Amino acid sequence: MASRTELAKRIFDTAHLTGSFLLRSGATSHEYFDKYLFEADPTLLKPISEAMTALLPEDFHSLAGLEMGGIPVVTMLSQASGIPALFVRKKAKEYGTCKLAEGGDIKGRKLVIVEDVVTSGGQILLSAQDLRDRGAIIDTVVCVIDREAGGKDKLAEAGLELRPLFTMTELKAAGSG
Repeated sequence: MASRTELAKRIFDTAHLTGSFLLRSGATSHEYFDKYLFEADPTLLKPISEAMTALLPEDFHSLAGLEMGGIPVVTMLSQASGIPALFVRKKAKEYGTCKLAEGGDIKGRKLVIVEDVVTSGGQILLSAQDLRDRGAIIDTVVCVIDREAGGKDKLAEAGLELRPLFTMTELKAAGSG
């Protein structure tokens, strides 16, 4: 298994882009981590998910991956951890089963939200509230990258502890090393 520094460098080298990018939060950034570049690479996503298992709390029922970037991460993390995965939509289906989360029950179940990159935490807050409204118990969020743009504090205000595999600071340090 690659060292933590080697894994950070691989993520940086694979996914770090420069230019002008509009973020979901509405902010503009001159650098961007294209999460789909590391999520689409099985030789990189596998060690990422294996390293993320150390971020998981001890007692919970399922991993809840958020549409769309959290889906590949939660799938691999489920494989690495042996914990069942749920696939959480941004909006409940309006047809068929009309579910918000596919793959299992959420009512009364303790879930860990899985996301790829956290910036402001906006979609996590919306999805966590939707899941809580349906009876889920959530207090932990794991992600691959925390952009360190206020998301951690906003999540904490909603009773959610963010556990990132890497911060933007750590990735930049590994990329410039």
